[in-house]
Amino acid sequence: MNKIITVDLPIIGDVGHILEDLLKIWKSRGRKTNKAAINTWWDQISEWKKVNCLAYKQEGKIIKPQYALGRLQTLTAKYDRYITTEVGQHQMWAAQFLGFEQPNRLLTSGGLGTMGYGHPASLGVQLAHPDALVINISGEGSWLMNMQEMGTAIQYALPAKQFILNNERLGMVRQWQELLHGERYAATWQEALPDFVKLAEAFGAKGIRCEDPADLDDAIMEMINHDGPVIFDCLIEKHENCFPMIPSGAPHNEMLLGDADTQGVIGKSGAVLV
Repeated sequence: MNKIITVDLPIIGDVGHILEDLLKIWKSRGRKTNKAAINTWWDQISEWKKVNCLAYKQEGKIIKPQYALGRLQTLTAKYDRYITTEVGQHQMWAAQFLGFEQPNRLLTSGGLGTMGYGHPASLGVQLAHPDALVINISGEGSWLMNMQEMGTAIQYALPAKQFILNNERLGMVRQWQELLHGERYAATWQEALPDFVKLAEAFGAKGIRCEDPADLDDAIMEMINHDGPVIFDCLIEKHENCFPMIPSGAPHNEMLLGDADTQGVIGKSGAVLV
């Protein structure tokens, strides 16, 4: 309490008991509400909702990662679908652009930073739900952590799909280097990546590569309709940043949106927090 943000009214205790006490106080006052204040608050929320914080532009011949996942959402929404993720920008784009209307449909390591989690997790899900469509959303860096699990997929006939958003970069680290280190990049450019299509074929799986937005829908449907494991190599914009993002040391009302300038947004006080 009061570690970072100084609160006006600190309440410490078991949340269940505290909510019970708050309800008792509210009921004892006759369940009265300040309608004017509530309406003002809803007006403020409505203003915030007018800002499209996930806005992006899909232009030209390069696939935006947001567009790739948006199309994946549209084309797979009718299926009994489970999604796993690795760690990085793709992890957050998956949460932003894929819809989840039922519990236990998104398996992700959250903030633990466990690169390599998604691929074996997708195989576990597929084993538990053999008739479901299971897709692992990955970056090429994370996926290489446990690439050997393609052997497991083939051996046990697990048709989980590996959907790799390939920007040839360790994207999240590269984004931090852009924001925090004045675009001085180190060890984030992947110069010697494998040919993922040939790699899939070497394991006995199907490989698909897509680099043109016009071909994306057909390629995704080819992946869905293949009765077996697939590695989908989706070549995306190499320097796309994942927003919204709150710069280190800044308050929530200064978060960066898609068209933000990334230079000088993190000062010395924020840099020491990273």
